[in-house]
Amino acid sequence: MALPRARARGWAAAARAAQRRRRVEGAGGSLSPEPAGRRAALYVHWPYCEKRCSYCNFNKYIPRGVEEAAMQKCLVTEAQTLLRLSGVQRVESVFFGGGTPSLASPHTVAAVLEAVAQTAHLPADSEVTLEANPTSTPGSRLAEFGAAGVNRLSIGLQSLDNTELRLLGRTHSARDALRTLAEARRLFPGRVSVDFMLGLPAQQVGPWLGQLQELLHHCDDHLSLYQLSLERGTALFAQVQQGTLPAPDSELAAEMYQRGRAVLREAGFRQYEVSNFARNGALSTHNWTYWQCGQYLGIGPGAHGRFMPQGAGSHTREARIQTLEPDNWMKEVMMFGHGTRKRVPLGRLELLEEVLALGLRTDVGITHQHWQQFEPQLTLCDVFGANKEVQELLEQGLLQLDHRGLRCSWEGLAVLDSLLLTLLPQLQEAWQQRTPSPVPGG
Repeated sequence: MALPRARARGWAAAARAAQRRRRVEGAGGSLSPEPAGRRAALYVHWPYCEKRCSYCNFNKYIPRGVEEAAMQKCLVTEAQTLLRLSGVQRVESVFFGGGTPSLASPHTVAAVLEAVAQTAHLPADSEVTLEANPTSTPGSRLAEFGAAGVNRLSIGLQSLDNTELRLLGRTHSARDALRTLAEARRLFPGRVSVDFMLGLPAQQVGPWLGQLQELLHHCDDHLSLYQLSLERGTALFAQVQQGTLPAPDSELAAEMYQRGRAVLREAGFRQYEVSNFARNGALSTHNWTYWQCGQYLGIGPGAHGRFMPQGAGSHTREARIQTLEPDNWMKEVMMFGHGTRKRVPLGRLELLEEVLALGLRTDVGITHQHWQQFEPQLTLCDVFGANKEVQELLEQGLLQLDHRGLRCSWEGLAVLDSLLLTLLPQLQEAWQQRTPSPVPGG
């Protein structure tokens, strides 16, 4: 079925006009009148890449050829199906990830956005992000993605050192990266994020900080710092195991992270999440949905989602995973309307564990009001207020528990994983000791 191009162009034009208004009036989208159960973010997975990077174990494929028309049709179908199954009436944001979604045609992006706008309400000022690699996105192609409805870019820059880029298996050079970044900022001012890695084998603190300082001369208002994780099955993991590369030094990586976040704070960036930094209000609203434990739909091979399906008396949020392999996924979508391979109902404690672990990743933490949306009976003070180990963390200045809620301090954000070793067991113990409230229906 052909999508009405006039309407697609109309939605994209409205989105561009809304983006111009945002730049004039300041950050902040329209407030949603829909209840939380009727709102969601949407993640779209494009599974194909030009080559597999040496550190990557994501669900991606290096095809000889891509039947893009078939992939586009299935992405559209699955988006429509899951929106109907979830009962979502408003899509707050769309994120095209991968893989390398900048290898997809802008027409495919436009088709998915049009399908979403036809099935649910997609406000003109919704954040629509596309992950892009420097070598797959010349300026003319970036402009075409903008015309299709994309209004934010996330660029996988990773490093400004050509030796490190070759080690990572990247197909671009530092010069390519800076050229793409400059063009992206021209086309999407204030709406360009870059990914920057730390903790590589043999990487030293001083040169890495020099790269970060250089990047600050070129970057926009959002930057993500990611520590390299050696994943089994990757080329980099094998090289370290075989001794051809030194293992990354965790102490040096920790120093890079601490000094890097200090440099970014000095440059006016707010560390609003463990790995994410923004200035001028340029937070990722899509990722904020994840950290606030909001609903999100995942479409495409291997995509993950979290939502409450409608009908059959269901009141339980489900974790969903789509079929991994693209050809099998497409067959299932053509047969059933979606390629969901696994559905796991989330219990109330599991959901609270996610609220805790994800919410504490942000500088806002978990407000009392936010916690009560998920657990109206057991308060944050009930769970954590009297525990001795938690009190020690409060006294050490790593945590704060007050009238606003529970959150990490600046120092605490850097050691969140160790804090959760205390907080999660305490939540589980408090949950077991609670007085269950009456539940309608037994």
